[in-house]
Amino acid sequence: MATLTAAPALRKTALNATHRACKAKMVDFGGWDMPVEYSGLTAEHLAVRTAVGLFDVSHMGDIQLRGPGSLAAVNQLCMNDASKLQIGQAHYSAMLYPNGTFVDDVVLHKLSDNDYLIVINAGTREKDIQWVRKTIGHMPSVHINDFSDMYTQLAIQGPRAAETLQKLTPTDLSTIKNYWFTWGQLTLKSGNLYNVMIARTGYTGEDGFEIYVPSDEATSGRVWNEVLEAGAEFGIIPCGLGARNTLRLEAGMALYGHEISDTINVFEANLGRYAKLDKPSFVGKDALLAIQEARGPERKLVGLEITGRGFGRDGYPVATPSGERIGEITSGGPSPFLKKAIAMAFVPVDYTALDTELAVEIRGQLVAAKIVPLPFYKRPKKTA
Repeated sequence: MATLTAAPALRKTALNATHRACKAKMVDFGGWDMPVEYSGLTAEHLAVRTAVGLFDVSHMGDIQLRGPGSLAAVNQLCMNDASKLQIGQAHYSAMLYPNGTFVDDVVLHKLSDNDYLIVINAGTREKDIQWVRKTIGHMPSVHINDFSDMYTQLAIQGPRAAETLQKLTPTDLSTIKNYWFTWGQLTLKSGNLYNVMIARTGYTGEDGFEIYVPSDEATSGRVWNEVLEAGAEFGIIPCGLGARNTLRLEAGMALYGHEISDTINVFEANLGRYAKLDKPSFVGKDALLAIQEARGPERKLVGLEITGRGFGRDGYPVATPSGERIGEITSGGPSPFLKKAIAMAFVPVDYTALDTELAVEIRGQLVAAKIVPLPFYKRPKKTA
């Protein structure tokens, strides 16, 4: 008689009970019990675009590379050039397989000359950590530490994010540029927190901050609640993964398993600007050079606006107006802020010119669409 194996329990962030107290709708996200929405996806999306929203992104992973060999290790591991970073600066990068496809995309932070923090995606945490150990574990003078469960990571995002967070820290947030970070203090009613990492980063297309605090339920919960209290006058609301996804789609940002994966190469994903091919060596470089020296990629990621009736969802076929299937939507749906149907898709390079007329197959029907620039949304520049 076959033995039934129980499904593994969902992992929980330190804020799980807090989310449930807020009556969040919880879902299984890559093995994590995470909030998908609180008051509703559209309301949460618009709060971030017009005011400020708060996200729990503690399911993300954190890998530290430390020691005299850390720069050489991270430059071998990731496609961007870490030697260009200053202390307190971060940049977008990716870990690649030898064939130039994605292990994962990452944000790399330079903590000191011999100390780097790599923030990785939740759904690929274990795979990424194994890849890091396999790829650079043999390199001298570098220590690899998995700090993924040590931090609660909160994202405060939106045009009022700085005003919200400034109430809780003596650190002058105006001095932190985009993709820079510092170590600071949170001044809370329940007691101060020190050595909190405050980074001007995010995944929404808006200005905002990601803060890293000790990962225990009591500490995480009081920081969460006091951020909500600080942002109350600006209209802050808690936001779930649903709004995070629609926000990043409007901003044209890649999601692992959709716009990037182990079957998609860097040039196909339009991320070649982050691959520093003038570096001496990194995993995947030879494959990217070969693609570049040949005819380039055969397909590329594009933005689509669906001009007919309906919404293109993930996996829907993309076709020519006559019905010849040429690609597939990677991410798509209604845009809450732009109030139109948008999608990202891979299509052959011959069909990537702006305003090219295409179609999306929706429930067996061809619906008109056209190629538009990415990103779909850019936040307004600040005026003096």
